[in-house]
Amino acid sequence: MQTFFIAPTRHNVGLTSVSLGVVRCLQNQGLKVGFVKPVAQDMSGIERSTHFARTICQVDSPAALTASHAIQQVSIDETDDLLEEIVTLCMGAGHAADVLVVEGLHPDASNPFTTQLNSEMALGLQATVILVSNANDDASEVIVAARQYANEGVQVGGVIFNKATADFDVAAMQIAIGDTPIWGCVQFDSQLLAPRTLDVARHLGAEILIEGELKQRRMLETVVAARAVPEVIRRLKPGALIVSSGDRDDVMLATALAASNGVALAGLVLTHNTSADPTVQQFISQALNSGLPVLRTDRDSFETALAISQVPLAVPADDDVRMNGVINAVSEQLDTPAIIADVLKPGVKRLSPPAFRYQLIQKARAANKRIVLPEGEEPRTICAAIACEEKGIAHCVLLGKRAVIEAIAASKGLALPASLEILDPDEVRNDYVAPMVELRKSKGLTEIQALRQLEDNVVLGTMMLAIDRVDGLVSGAIHTTANTIRPARQLIKTAPGSSIVSSVFFMLMPEQVLVYGDCAVNPNPDAEQLAEIAAQSAYSAKAFGIEPKVAMISYSTGQSGTGADVDKVRSAPEIA
Repeated sequence: MQTFFIAPTRHNVGLTSVSLGVVRCLQNQGLKVGFVKPVAQDMSGIERSTHFARTICQVDSPAALTASHAIQQVSIDETDDLLEEIVTLCMGAGHAADVLVVEGLHPDASNPFTTQLNSEMALGLQATVILVSNANDDASEVIVAARQYANEGVQVGGVIFNKATADFDVAAMQIAIGDTPIWGCVQFDSQLLAPRTLDVARHLGAEILIEGELKQRRMLETVVAARAVPEVIRRLKPGALIVSSGDRDDVMLATALAASNGVALAGLVLTHNTSADPTVQQFISQALNSGLPVLRTDRDSFETALAISQVPLAVPADDDVRMNGVINAVSEQLDTPAIIADVLKPGVKRLSPPAFRYQLIQKARAANKRIVLPEGEEPRTICAAIACEEKGIAHCVLLGKRAVIEAIAASKGLALPASLEILDPDEVRNDYVAPMVELRKSKGLTEIQALRQLEDNVVLGTMMLAIDRVDGLVSGAIHTTANTIRPARQLIKTAPGSSIVSSVFFMLMPEQVLVYGDCAVNPNPDAEQLAEIAAQSAYSAKAFGIEPKVAMISYSTGQSGTGADVDKVRSAPEIA
């Protein structure tokens, strides 16, 4: 699945409109498109991006995380956990999709983390960033933004210029911004910015005297009736919102006449909390009931006009008609061939740390395994077991004294989940003596020797694994690698076809997860062992969702006295 991360170069570039326009453009090409806005920034109570994606684009977009939650996670240095939540959200949104469109965050001066979080989200999703810029801004905005993402290891696939005037020179801008392709240039259209008269009424908090076509009519301009009526008449055009004191009988009559002649005025706003003269009002009542909305406010005409000029440009959540027009306009002005070319590019084969953690959790939840933790009284182990139980990652079994474990959890302000199993080693140790003697009878192990060895909780946990009482074992917080592996080699043995035991490290680098094969168990492997280590490491990598690359590994040894080198070459996966 290709993932596009739509990111603004600054505030007020029309991010939501462009993001959903990209969705519509891809849908028009017959692609199944997922959409997600990971972190909400909408203060209106409804996250409009998600809402419009569902209602207009018919995309089953998941609910966004709240901005307050994101701010809290960043402030307590839990950005990794936040990114894991975001990746989980995005993977769900992209399930079975050909393309996933992710809408980034607007830059926010009060929350400076937003810009950095955009980079980290794009990196975590291994997404191609598509910048959105205001066409009236300098080319440096795009250049700086593209360089910042590139410095973070994020690929920038293109830029979309929004709100372009008729004289916008696309070719000159392409030269100015360099290698970043222009994905589209969306022309400014005042019709698409026109709010409904209903939106004006809400913004003013105005009293609705006559509703008329309040929800259908749109305001294209404001006409303040401060001059003689001949001047006002020239402005009585479709989309004009007339602002006047109710005692201007001449304006009332002119407005009524325009309405009766079929001019679809946006509405009439009466200021100073006034009304038309009763005689005039009765005379024009039929005209005023022709669909013309009439509002009243207690502000004066100047204050009212000023307030109207400040009606938010964002499309309200209940204005599907306007938003659908905006989305269509954006979609039609995008460079569809360039977009499809990016969709068809081979996917990124790197796995980012947040995506790696997401896949691990999903695999673990699906497997629903029982895992024994021999270091059950170690504080970090207790915290990890609680987290696993709460997130449904695995069913954990702690080996240790319940009183000790409960005291450690209480000291950290944690409550032990009811599902968390605690086994006292002293109470269960004898149950494993006979099975252990049977497993090691070829070595002549006695019951007394077995009981003594089982006093080591790692040995006890390994015996639980050996006879299928548990599905896995995790150790190493206070035990060495050797102490963890030795019981497994003695009691479980190597897998069929394997002659050695090797280890891997999963290294979570900023951009990707790398698997380092055997840095701890076999310090000086020969050629045969090296090839087997590589094969085992590749198997482990693949089991955890990392696709190994095939390469040739050459291992050389010098032979004393002959001066010759003996080269043993094996075809093995390149892990790191």
